[in-house]
Amino acid sequence: MNVEPGGTVQTLEPLRSVDSIASQLLRAEAERTARAPLTDAYPELDIALAYRIQDEALSQRIERGENIVGVKLGLTSPAKQRQMGVSAPLTAWLTDAMTLPAGSPLPQDLLIHPRIEPEITFVMGRRLAGPGVTAATALAAVDRVYASLEIIDSRYLDFRFTLPDVIADNASSAYYVTGPVGADPAVLNLPLEACLLEVDGQLAATGVGAAVQGHPAEALAMAANSLAERGHAIEAGWIVMTGGMTDAVPVPRGTTITAQFTHLGSIGVTC
Repeated sequence: MNVEPGGTVQTLEPLRSVDSIASQLLRAEAERTARAPLTDAYPELDIALAYRIQDEALSQRIERGENIVGVKLGLTSPAKQRQMGVSAPLTAWLTDAMTLPAGSPLPQDLLIHPRIEPEITFVMGRRLAGPGVTAATALAAVDRVYASLEIIDSRYLDFRFTLPDVIADNASSAYYVTGPVGADPAVLNLPLEACLLEVDGQLAATGVGAAVQGHPAEALAMAANSLAERGHAIEAGWIVMTGGMTDAVPVPRGTTITAQFTHLGSIGVTC
């Protein structure tokens, strides 16, 4: 854990350690092995360096054959932001390896301790690049809106992490499944789009689009502006998962999770 004799934590050396740490997190994912948070060994790990680790992990995913399909947001709920001491969501990457086809069972054998949350997801009609993106300009770049379920799976023991830890871990990415109903964003009142999340037919949580930064388009704009700070943009055709409308719920084996949206239909996954 990069500890010197006598128990003193060593200083993180970014240029030498970023690729190694990214590899460690990907190995934990592949081997389905939870580990201690990075900040236990590297208490000085900050947000900027955590994003460098996240981007390096993406590069390693691409090298092994994965393709970028979009981005996702985390900590879009003001309550979660207050809990983590931040004022804006975090961003992470989506690749084609994270896509779970509709009707496919969740591959529990590939996961550590999965949880599910319902989200409003955008499919981009054109490129969106910050800085200066507003919710209105962001929404104007959207082609279609879908319901989705995101399966998250932290590589850290007991889902225990700080903000830099979860950024480095690509915001606990695992899988996502998109619903069958695609709607024109112009005909939806996204802040009032409601969702009922059920586990084996029993209501587990409820939420509305307003839980996501007041309006999911605000989250989209924040994603574009945040990515611009790192030299990235949201490309046409990409999907953008705007963040959980409810708290994430555990998914024990054998259960069925269903999310029913007001206008975006129903979506489910068997766990």
